[in-house]
Amino acid sequence: MSVSHPSSIRRTLAIISHPDAGKTTLTEKFLLYGGAIDLAGSVTSRRDRRQTTSDWMELEKQRGISISSTVLQFQYGGYHVNLLDTPGHEDFSEDTYRVLTAVDAVIMVVDAGKGVEARTRKLFEICRLRGIPIFTFINKLDRPTRSPIDLVDEIENVLGIASHPMNWPLGDGPRFRGLIQRRDGQLNLFEKTKAGAYRAPVSVLGLTDPAVREHVDGDLVDKAVEEMELLDIAGAPFDLERVLKGELTPVFFGSAANNFGIQLLLDGFLSMAPEPSGRKSGETMIEPEDKRFSGFVFKIQANMNPKHRDRMAFIRIVSGKFERDMQVWHGSAAKQIRLSNSQKLFAQEREIVDEAFAGDVVGLVGNQPFEIGDTLTVDNSIKFDEIPVFPPECFANIRGRSTATAKRFRAGMDQLVREGVIQLFETAGGSASLLGAIGPLQFEVLKYRLESEYGAEVIVEHCPWQVIRWLMKDDEPVTGAFPPTDDLPGGCALAKDAAGHWVVLAEAEWALRSFKRYHEQWELAERLVK
Repeated sequence: MSVSHPSSIRRTLAIISHPDAGKTTLTEKFLLYGGAIDLAGSVTSRRDRRQTTSDWMELEKQRGISISSTVLQFQYGGYHVNLLDTPGHEDFSEDTYRVLTAVDAVIMVVDAGKGVEARTRKLFEICRLRGIPIFTFINKLDRPTRSPIDLVDEIENVLGIASHPMNWPLGDGPRFRGLIQRRDGQLNLFEKTKAGAYRAPVSVLGLTDPAVREHVDGDLVDKAVEEMELLDIAGAPFDLERVLKGELTPVFFGSAANNFGIQLLLDGFLSMAPEPSGRKSGETMIEPEDKRFSGFVFKIQANMNPKHRDRMAFIRIVSGKFERDMQVWHGSAAKQIRLSNSQKLFAQEREIVDEAFAGDVVGLVGNQPFEIGDTLTVDNSIKFDEIPVFPPECFANIRGRSTATAKRFRAGMDQLVREGVIQLFETAGGSASLLGAIGPLQFEVLKYRLESEYGAEVIVEHCPWQVIRWLMKDDEPVTGAFPPTDDLPGGCALAKDAAGHWVVLAEAEWALRSFKRYHEQWELAERLVK
């Protein structure tokens, strides 16, 4: 593989799915095939259970779900892969949305028994809005599944994207025998591995080889051949240009739990996935080949190492070369800073990184006042507006149980707000703090982390607000020290977000409609961009 620029061998991706479709398991198996781990963990095995590498937070281990996105990096086939594992549960979708601003492609995992589920549709729409190329992995072929033809049709009809299966399953569940490569008709025979802990052995035969009938029932072969002939006639032809535009999704089948089809997916993805893309600064596109270093903060995580109570800011490098100890302009702080403690990530494990390039994700450890969405660059004319602020859908007040832990409570709240675990608002007419979140489980995570990481027991009291809108005037958010009005209909209240922008809170849509009738002079925005 020829390398024209260091960024050309970088591939930065996220894996998205509905909960329990196998996203975290697939992440773990990528690490296994990439040589980053020797033995894969499983979130479902009961005996000799190991935790997955990407689920490092204690609460994740207790619940068996991903709560926080994780950065994992490994080398494979001459590529430097930055893999971002994201939460599947909808209550943590804000973290997932922020991660999607930092990637150049996604792999969408679909449960072969359930098809395209609600959470998958929502995440797909976010990818479509950003024009991110989408690759599909239809998982759990080792279990009884829906017809593969029906699954492919559903992807096209429900998601509105053309699809091109790269391989085709031979049976399913107990009769699952392997995958046929449409490109050359080769059959990869399925063999189970113990608990899916090791690479799956692969036997490859030509589909017309007489030995195939010794391993596979003839009706399965005939059915698969008939289905592939139908795809050749009625299916979308492969077109890499359409893939990179997000108009066509290559489809792979397999079983992540049994490691089958993983290497085919990984090899296929890396051969088709785009190189790192540029990002807009105003009306100017900053390309990876630009020699000026630039990047943006898309995630902040505290206490990944509880012994040190440290804080890490994850930056996606957009252009130029990162070097440890370099001086950069920190846009929101309006000052020069030195990036000294830079590390590359493997879940909780870290390694000092001296240099990195466009497409890479680097962790910066320290007490710099980074915030999500901050631009870091050697040229202060560059400013990225990549991170949207999503409207919370549930609200709560939170207070400490004891004044003895008030200092720890304030420190924890300040850190978790910076991380984006929750959004902080100040209600009009008082100093009470109001918290907003996408889903109620975020409040549970907030409470758990305040108590376990900061030693501050808290009480969470849920509020009636269900709808929030930012007040806008001439396309600019309304600010000011005093409430812009005290003329409010029932079921509404005013508050300020952490940046000082005024918002209206409503108990339901009917209350919001009443507010609009009272105040036609304002526009109401569902979200802002930092």
